[in-house]
Amino acid sequence: MTEEKVSGKIVDWDIIKRLFQFIKPYQKQFISLVVLILLGAVLAPLTPLLIRYTIDHHITTNDHTGLTTMMALMIGVLVIQGIAQFANSYLSGWLGQTIIRDIRVQLYEKILYLRLKFFDDTPIGRLVTRTISDIETLADVFSEGLANIAGDILQLVLIISVMFYTDWRLSLISLSTVPLMLVATYIFKEKVKKSFNIVRTAVSNLNSFVQEHITGMSIVQIFSAEPIERKKFESLNKEHKDANVKSILYYSVYYPVAEVISAMATGLIVWYGAKEVIGLTTSYGTITAFIMFINLFFRPIRMLADRFNTLQMGVVSTDRILKLLDSDEYTQNEGTYTPEELHGKVEFRNVWFAYNEPEYVLKDISFTVGAGKTIALVGATGAGKSSTINLLSRFYEIQKGQIVIDEVDLKNYELGWLRSRIGVVLQDVFLFSDTIERNITLGDPTITREQVIEASRLVGADEFIQKLPGTYSYNVMERGATLSVGQRQLISFVRALVRNPRILILDEATASVDTETEELIQNAITKLMKGRTAIVIAHRLSTIQNADQILVLEKGKIVEAGNHEELLEKEGHYANLHRMQYKELV
Repeated sequence: MTEEKVSGKIVDWDIIKRLFQFIKPYQKQFISLVVLILLGAVLAPLTPLLIRYTIDHHITTNDHTGLTTMMALMIGVLVIQGIAQFANSYLSGWLGQTIIRDIRVQLYEKILYLRLKFFDDTPIGRLVTRTISDIETLADVFSEGLANIAGDILQLVLIISVMFYTDWRLSLISLSTVPLMLVATYIFKEKVKKSFNIVRTAVSNLNSFVQEHITGMSIVQIFSAEPIERKKFESLNKEHKDANVKSILYYSVYYPVAEVISAMATGLIVWYGAKEVIGLTTSYGTITAFIMFINLFFRPIRMLADRFNTLQMGVVSTDRILKLLDSDEYTQNEGTYTPEELHGKVEFRNVWFAYNEPEYVLKDISFTVGAGKTIALVGATGAGKSSTINLLSRFYEIQKGQIVIDEVDLKNYELGWLRSRIGVVLQDVFLFSDTIERNITLGDPTITREQVIEASRLVGADEFIQKLPGTYSYNVMERGATLSVGQRQLISFVRALVRNPRILILDEATASVDTETEELIQNAITKLMKGRTAIVIAHRLSTIQNADQILVLEKGKIVEAGNHEELLEKEGHYANLHRMQYKELV
């Protein structure tokens, strides 16, 4: 997945329409926000008009009573403006945060149900950027973008109308510098747009790098690669800094230029207006009002450039988010079949599978595991053993052939129901930064503490858990760092077995444990396999000698099949593997 570039369009209306779908549940609040913005736009030109009237009708005539009345009126208008601005700011912020909360939940829910191939193809740091940074950008769209742009445009229209109604000659003089402001604003918008896109790409790259290298810190330190990795990080960090500094430079240039252009307009008004006052063709109040009009007019123009960039960045972020939300490429194809009971007969019928076609890792695989029987898969690394069991849990989809359980195609089963009846224990155990109990139940409220303890006793994990501070409430920290490899493996066994699965998958389940722990697990496995269909992957052939059937895989094909004695008699691949391991033991 590559980073998308900013569209050349000022606004993508298709995406804007999609954004409004997220607003629908909060229509009342959005309408209230629009009303507040319209109120602010209407009140903006009112203060200069009141000051003009006050100067011309009360100050120049020494009318103290009228002056007091007008001052009270202006204070009232300012109070209403202040309240409207507060309500506008708070409501727009609330609306933005509430909507991005909803979008973030939808996005994370989508990610939860994507196939593993998606995570193979997509850097985790980029997903972090989607769910955090890109969605945060949307908050700015709702608080600084959509409604406020409309309010700024309305304010400009109202101010121009009032200006021309008051004095068309002074209006033309005031607006004579607008072309310069528009040119400066357009150049600024284009430059900042490009720099923002570079910044977002740099953020995504930083997220990916940091996540990956913190996860693999042990490898970095084992090979003393800290200086090299530091240089890589410094390079990425410098790109991020340079991109931000460039955007800061554009802001640093634009705002002073905008102020100079605004000051030029003010100077022209003072120069021309002074002659008009001397010639008695205009009033002091009118000149004062127009000076205020200029400030009110140029401020929205300056803000519009920034808000259009905010809107466009929000559109780009929304496009990225929507592409993920709308993607069907990696969406799991859910079935609906949920039988009352799963017996556990598994069949692979001429299965072909590739992570990336046409590089098939499984080629025409066929075998049957009877309900309650045990089958073992052996072979060299890369032979296709783990791929076989990944297909049974539908982590990936096959290209050709069929996989059936109890004579029903795997695709017809409701996926959550199916996986709840398949217990999986992997060699590389992943534990979350949470308690032992929650790592076993994964938050499933139907699994009680008593069931957890019973399964732990059966596996042999209860003994060491009871010695930990807090026992089952002990926090294992990130990835189970406070536990030994064998302890983490035992917990993974409890996690699989507490759900009483009909099919048990063991992928090198004892490869990373010591002899004492392996013996403990083997005793538990022997008990637990009774009455269950079991598929076992093992490098240690001593652990699978009692399997009903053993399949030897090589380069994605089944080259031998039979039980332990039959395969030894064939003097083939299995016999060679057995002799090699026996020599290692000797």
